[in-house]
Amino acid sequence: MQISAFNEYYDKLTTVEKKNSPKELFYKGDFSLLENGRRVAVVGSRKVSELGIRRARKIAKLLVQNDITVVSGLAEGVDSIAHRTAIEFDGRTIGVIGTPLDKYFPAENKDLQDFIAENHLLISQFPENYPVTPKSFPIRNRTMALISDATIIIEASEKSGTKHQGWEALRLGRQLLIMENVLNEKISWAEEMLSYGAQVLTNDNFEFLIESIPYLTTKKEYVF
Repeated sequence: MQISAFNEYYDKLTTVEKKNSPKELFYKGDFSLLENGRRVAVVGSRKVSELGIRRARKIAKLLVQNDITVVSGLAEGVDSIAHRTAIEFDGRTIGVIGTPLDKYFPAENKDLQDFIAENHLLISQFPENYPVTPKSFPIRNRTMALISDATIIIEASEKSGTKHQGWEALRLGRQLLIMENVLNEKISWAEEMLSYGAQVLTNDNFEFLIESIPYLTTKKEYVF
């Protein structure tokens, strides 16, 4: 069963947030995860390296330890690792998908998606029978940035769709944290994001930056 729960909160958004928000939001699971505490999106490459896997696990575990809900897009690679790590360490996670709630992409994540829908929170802005196209996923990234207090980019290539998430976070006034290895690869869009307020996560500062993530989505006392 799909439940739409966004319209009643729409009028409480700022002008910029309204412009970048869906008109409907469908969900399965624990809606209170969108009402309480901090939420951080963890995103990155689908074809993630071994180092990227370790980094994603390390970051997701630290978020759980700081009572922060881990948000991601249920794609293969970094997304799946972030969700599974949050679950493994008894944290909370939200899956924001680019398909209707009853569809699975990739199909290999069906069990993970069903588990999140049953025990955590699964959300989509696409109603049943809505056609899935490549443009659905950048649109999904905008919503994922909207509901998160910050976005962390773990690993990405020059052509990675992860850049859409980063730009949406900056556009919405959310904190954007990019792991140092992405900048070391001379990714042009990541370097440009630094001039718009993105911060670099290093081995020396990542714990401090994560612990100090602000409550940007709850400070105005509204929920999504």
